[in-house]
Amino acid sequence: MAEAETGTTGELQAKPDSGWTRLRRGLTKFLIAAAIAYSMAAGYMYLNQRSFVFVPSGDLVTPEDKGLQNVSVETVEMADGTKTTVWTAEPAEEGLPTVIYFHGNSSNLSGRWQRFKMILDSGYGLYAPTYRGYAGSEGSPSETAIISDALEHFDRAAATGTPIIIHGESLGTGVATAVAAERPDAGLLVLEAPYTALVDMAFESYPWLPVGLLMKDPMKTRERIGKVKAPVLIIHGTEDAIIPVEHGERLIEFASDPRELLIVEGAGHGDLWKRGLWDTVREKWSSSQP
Repeated sequence: MAEAETGTTGELQAKPDSGWTRLRRGLTKFLIAAAIAYSMAAGYMYLNQRSFVFVPSGDLVTPEDKGLQNVSVETVEMADGTKTTVWTAEPAEEGLPTVIYFHGNSSNLSGRWQRFKMILDSGYGLYAPTYRGYAGSEGSPSETAIISDALEHFDRAAATGTPIIIHGESLGTGVATAVAAERPDAGLLVLEAPYTALVDMAFESYPWLPVGLLMKDPMKTRERIGKVKAPVLIIHGTEDAIIPVEHGERLIEFASDPRELLIVEGAGHGDLWKRGLWDTVREKWSSSQP
């Protein structure tokens, strides 16, 4: 009897995978894994983004603990009932301004006491609120909430009749600009190490993420500063490793006159006050007065 031929209809022999098929399957698995990893990373950043922007820490001590004997601690209730803490002091003389100070994203209000002492030693008044969610205040921070609070704080300080300097530090530069854009009676806007927008900084740090879609608090200072009627003073250090000096250089271009940009050679993010910032502010205030 003759042997059965191979390849007949009796049994079908499986062909071995070609190299292209194996490559395609491997590539598909890789792309699926990459998509899952990307989605997880994007989801994590979206859910936790405010913990990167707002970083409160430490306990809020009293002004007396820092040697600020003439500073009062006030609890101010916002329009929605949230209670916030404010440090206040009146100017030493009539006609001197009050500095409304919007602090940076880390630590808390009492961490700026040395700066406040310099302000007070000049005879200027002080109105320094702390943000929602930070030591001494209720609630949770967000761009909308802290700007709304800041406008209320400005109105409260301005109601005393004192001239107003709005000072923003780092994160607070976006808050200060938003207030100055809505309150044309401000006398001077000082921006210490500002950013063009928080969303711009996020894009620089995470260019692989669609930060424009994910960002809850974009804080677009560049879109607000052109509405500011008060003189604008931007001070930035060349060695700023937190907010690069290029942000200050770009931001001044969006501002209206009178405007001034001071670049401090060799200064970092947190040492501008040690390099003459406050003297510059005082000189700018004096020269802007009629």
